[in-house]
Amino acid sequence: MQIWRSKSSPNNKAPIALTIGNFDGVHLGHQAILIRLRNTANKLGIAACVMTFEPHPREFFAPDQAPTRLTSLREKFEQLAKSNIDCVRVYRFNYDFAKISPEEFISRLLQKQLSVRWLLVGDDFRFGARRAGDVTMLRALSKQYGFEVEEMPSFLIDGQRVSSSRIRTALEDGDLRTAHRLLGRPYSMSGRVINGNKLGKKLGFPTANIHVKHNRPPLSGIFVVNVYGTNKSNPSLAFPGVASLGVRPTVHENGKPTLEVHLFDFDRSIYGYHLQVDFLHKLRDEEKYPDLDTLARQIHKDVIQAKSFLQSIA
Repeated sequence: MQIWRSKSSPNNKAPIALTIGNFDGVHLGHQAILIRLRNTANKLGIAACVMTFEPHPREFFAPDQAPTRLTSLREKFEQLAKSNIDCVRVYRFNYDFAKISPEEFISRLLQKQLSVRWLLVGDDFRFGARRAGDVTMLRALSKQYGFEVEEMPSFLIDGQRVSSSRIRTALEDGDLRTAHRLLGRPYSMSGRVINGNKLGKKLGFPTANIHVKHNRPPLSGIFVVNVYGTNKSNPSLAFPGVASLGVRPTVHENGKPTLEVHLFDFDRSIYGYHLQVDFLHKLRDEEKYPDLDTLARQIHKDVIQAKSFLQSIA
């Protein structure tokens, strides 16, 4: 999968099939769009491409009010690649981009830069300055600019629309089962293993400290997890464990979000490895303990509960 940033993105000479969106989480609704895109691109004999934006427009205009991200940009790319997308065009969202009129968006970006032949958008798609463009405008101008427009209806489960906001709510509530159902997979975070303060090892529970790219992770607490990436020759090999995601109140007064994973029956050095952590079940919220001995006893209980949960689903 090719990834092009707007500053280095060349104009397409060959026509493409395109869809546009933020794709945060790449949930089942997004996946339905990507499947439709891939199938149509195959029929037309052209590349299947995604246009997305960085940062999300809501993060740009109101960073304090923007929803937390489900996926980092890298995690989004990883999920898009699994849908066999040929290329992703990432446009930097800034004041200049926000001022592009809907007509210029179509003529300059869709036609001149991307050579769009077939365009798939959601039924609530809006674009251009002040979100003035919509599907009706795309259809009205599509013949003039030489592309076909298809509108994708909302993807429903039990009569309710699958959306990133529903998944955020489920994660915030610790409802990993619902998040899994809407995503079509366990919710996961990925990052590189970095050096920590070795506190877990001192407590008898060595942990892999994973660099978190989310300033505000959509969930927090203590979790049962599966971890992928510890074996480079077999990336699909999963190691179970227990993870802490949060600010570690027992250790820090004003800590930053930290993801630490204690892997069961694992004793290899994996510093520098890029790991994916699948969150399977929430055990409890974070708590502040009076001393490290109390924390160590609680971690021991967490490990026992995590292994019991894993046995129950085996």
